[in-house]
Amino acid sequence: MPSKSACLRHTEAPGQLEGRMLQGQPPNTEKKLIPTPGFLPASDSQGSETNPMPPFSIPAKTSNQNPQTKANLITPQPPIRPKLERTLSLDDKGWRRRRFRGSQEDLTVQNGASPCRGSLQDSVAQSPAYSRPLPCLSTSLQEIPKSRRATGSEGGSPSLWSDCLSGMISTSLDLLHRDAASGGPPSRLASLHASHTPPAMDLSIASSSLRTANKVDPEHTDYKLRMQTRLVRAHSNLGPSRPRSPLAGDDHSIHSARSFSLLAPIRTKDIRSRSYLEGSLLASGALLGAEELARYFPDRNMALFVATWNMQGQKELPASLDEFLLPTEADYTQDLYVIGIQEGCSDRREWETRLQETLGPQYVLLSSAAHGVLYMSLFIRRDLIWFCSEVEYSTVTTRIVSQIKTKGALGVSFTFFGTSFLFITSHFTSGDGKVAERLLDYSRTIQALALPRNVPDTNPYRSSAGDVTTRFDEVFWFGDFNFRLSGGRVAVEAFLKQKPEVDVLALLQHDQLTREMKKGSIFRGFEEAEIHFLPSYKFDIGKDTYDSTSKQRTPSYTDRVLYKSRHKGDICPMKYSSCPGIKTSDHRPVYGLFQVKVRPGRDKN
Repeated sequence: MPSKSACLRHTEAPGQLEGRMLQGQPPNTEKKLIPTPGFLPASDSQGSETNPMPPFSIPAKTSNQNPQTKANLITPQPPIRPKLERTLSLDDKGWRRRRFRGSQEDLTVQNGASPCRGSLQDSVAQSPAYSRPLPCLSTSLQEIPKSRRATGSEGGSPSLWSDCLSGMISTSLDLLHRDAASGGPPSRLASLHASHTPPAMDLSIASSSLRTANKVDPEHTDYKLRMQTRLVRAHSNLGPSRPRSPLAGDDHSIHSARSFSLLAPIRTKDIRSRSYLEGSLLASGALLGAEELARYFPDRNMALFVATWNMQGQKELPASLDEFLLPTEADYTQDLYVIGIQEGCSDRREWETRLQETLGPQYVLLSSAAHGVLYMSLFIRRDLIWFCSEVEYSTVTTRIVSQIKTKGALGVSFTFFGTSFLFITSHFTSGDGKVAERLLDYSRTIQALALPRNVPDTNPYRSSAGDVTTRFDEVFWFGDFNFRLSGGRVAVEAFLKQKPEVDVLALLQHDQLTREMKKGSIFRGFEEAEIHFLPSYKFDIGKDTYDSTSKQRTPSYTDRVLYKSRHKGDICPMKYSSCPGIKTSDHRPVYGLFQVKVRPGRDKN
C-alpha cells in the first residue's frame, strides 16, 4: 500500500481545487481522470500515478442485487455543465468545515477521557475506542476504512461515494451504520448511539457536567426525576403547605394573570384615577370616605390590640411571643397592634424584629418611637396603611435628675380614616406611698405632650389646650403606673390564697389607682375593663412566686390599660388579661383587645 505522502503528492491541494472552481475554471486536467464504474478504486501495493476522481453522475438507488452485476450496467457520464463542478466545490468546502474529532481528541479517547465534556462518558468508557478518523473529503484515500475500500474493490455500490460527495451528514451516518451491519469494525460515532438505556445516576453525584449532559436524554431515569423536581420548585413559591400557584411557569399574556391571582384583583384604571398622597375631595371615590371605609369595615369597627410590659431591662427575650401577641382567646388577629415597653431591653431593633417575626408579613411597622428606655411600636395590617395619616410623637420626662430616662411618657398619634387616635405609654414614680408623685406625673404628661402637630384635629371645638387627651377621638393610656395595693403584703397574700378562685374584686378595693380614679384626681374620663387576672407585679424572675427577697414587695396591679373616647360607646373592650407564661421579667405583660368605632373622613381638610 503506498504511503500517505505518496497519495498527497499526486493529489491537487484542496485550496487550489476550490480556487479554480470558484473562478469558473475546470480542475487540473493534466492528470487524467480514470472513470471506474460502480466502485471506488482501491490503492494497491504498486502505487498509482494518478489520483482517481469520482464520477459526477448521480446513479440510481442501490438495490439488493449483486453489486458487481449492477456496476457493469452503469456507464459513467461526464459533467454536463461546469456549474456542477462549482456546486461540488462549494459542497466540498462546506463538508470540510464540519466538526470532527482531530488526532489530539483521538488520543484523549484512547486515554479514557471524552472530548464531549462528559455528555456520555459512561457509555464511551464502556465501548472500545478506535484511533482511525472519520471518513471525509479532507482526508486521504488511505484513511477511508478498509472495509469500505474492500467493498468498493469488489464491485460495491457507487452510490456510497457519490453520497459522501453530496455533503449530507445523514448519508455519512448511513454509511457508518452499513459498516456496522456488514460486520466490519465499528466506527467511533457508533458509540454515541447507546443500544440500551444507561444506568440511573445518583442525584448527589459531584460532577456538574455529567448532570448537565444527562438531561439530553429524555428517556433517562435521572432526567425525568430532575425535570419533575424542577417543576415542583418552580410551582412551590407559596411554600409546601400552600396550593401551587397557577402563575408559576405560565407563558400566557399578562392580561390573563388577573384571573389566577390569589389576592383581590386591582384594576390599573382605578389606581390612575386617584392620588394616594392627596386623595379626592369628592364624596364618591374619596380614599378616606364612607364608600372606602365600608369596603374594609362594613360594620365600621376595627380590631385593636394594646399591650404594656415592663421588661426590667433584661437582655434575654422570651423564646416565643405568641402568648403575648396572639392570645388563644382571639380567633383572628387584630387590625392594629400597639405595644408599649418600660425599661426596655438594650437592643430595641432586636425587640421590634421579634415582634415582626411573630406577626408575620401581613403586618408592617407603622411607627416606632423611643424615649430613653420607653419604647412604643405600632404594627398595622399591610393593606390598611394607606388610610393612616402622618404619625406624630411627643415625649415627656418626669425625672429630670436621672441620666437614663426611665420615668416619663411617650405619646404617638395619627388619624385613621376620619378617626384620630392617641396612644400614651408611661412609667410613673415607684414606691408604695408615693401616690402624690404619680398624680403629678400624670398632670405633667397631659400638659406637656405637644400633639397633634401637623395633622388637623378632627373636632377642634371639643379640644382643650391644657389636656392632650381632649384633642383626639380615641385615647389609650397604658404602662407601668406603679399604683399599689394598700394594706400590706400579709393582707394581699390572704386574698391570693383563697380557693378555688381569687376574689379580684376584693383585691381591687385596696387598689390605689381605682381609688384615685373614683375621686377624679387622675385619668379623668378614662375607663378600664374588668380585671380577672392576678397582680402583674412583683415576681421572681423565671418563677410564679411573688417577691421572695428581703424587701417583700406587695403584689400589685401596677401595669394597666385605660381608654377614653369622645363618643360614648365607641370603644368596646373584648379581652383584658395578662401573660403568666412570660417570666423573663418581674412584671407580667398585660394586654387588651378592643373593638373601636371608625368614622369616615375627608381626603383634604
